[in-house]
Amino acid sequence: MATYLDRILAAHRAAAVADTRPLDALLGRAEGVLVAGRRGFRAAIEAAAATGSGGVAVIAEIKRRSPSKGALALDLEPDAQAKAYQDGGAACLSVLTDVEFFGGSPEDLAVARAATDLPVLRKDFTVGPADICDAALMGADAVLLIAAALSPPELLDFAALAAHLALDALVEVHDEGEVEVALAAGATLIGVNQRDLVTFEVDTRRAVRVAACIPEGVVRVAESGITGRADVQRLVAAGYHAVLVGEALVRAGDPAGAVAALRGA
Repeated sequence: MATYLDRILAAHRAAAVADTRPLDALLGRAEGVLVAGRRGFRAAIEAAAATGSGGVAVIAEIKRRSPSKGALALDLEPDAQAKAYQDGGAACLSVLTDVEFFGGSPEDLAVARAATDLPVLRKDFTVGPADICDAALMGADAVLLIAAALSPPELLDFAALAAHLALDALVEVHDEGEVEVALAAGATLIGVNQRDLVTFEVDTRRAVRVAACIPEGVVRVAESGITGRADVQRLVAAGYHAVLVGEALVRAGDPAGAVAALRGA
């Protein structure tokens, strides 16, 4: 039986095969867009994490639905949500751009970014160089590279292309072996996803366990299963600089207050 990850990757790889745009032309366009105006995603995390004892950066996510939970906030307005996140003290935004499985869109990213001065991660399943070029063209400041979805050579090449386009790359891992693959690709920004991408179940001990093998100098982000300040404190104690939170924030009646609570403000 196909898993969530199998189905999502199959759809994205089929779309990549069907994409007939010449890559050289697409890369040329991407090289000329917003490079000088790129907002530093990794730098924003470092700055927020350095603000006093127990400092943490909140990467606040704009997410309409998920394959496992279904509808979360189908009617959210990305500009209003992004402004609320900024008001609550978020360091960065993460915006789902996958249409079929998460109900997002490139327009959501563009609208959210225009509403704030926060750097924005394009949260999607990157499977080819065109995806990275598209991220630059839609105004993203960072891209997601999932170690479980890419071969080591793909991860290395895509990280290099992101750097060429002045995009930060958040390399997502799920276990200690994937950390080694990420480091071999030169990752300096690693996200540990506590959600198993095969079952979509959350293991809240995963991030603490995997943190032990991420070396100093690498910015660490904990993802999934984070619902409140107690979770954040546990992750900061394990050495994380940032938390990426989606479901708890899009379901919150007061997203600004929810972000502030995560920060302990």
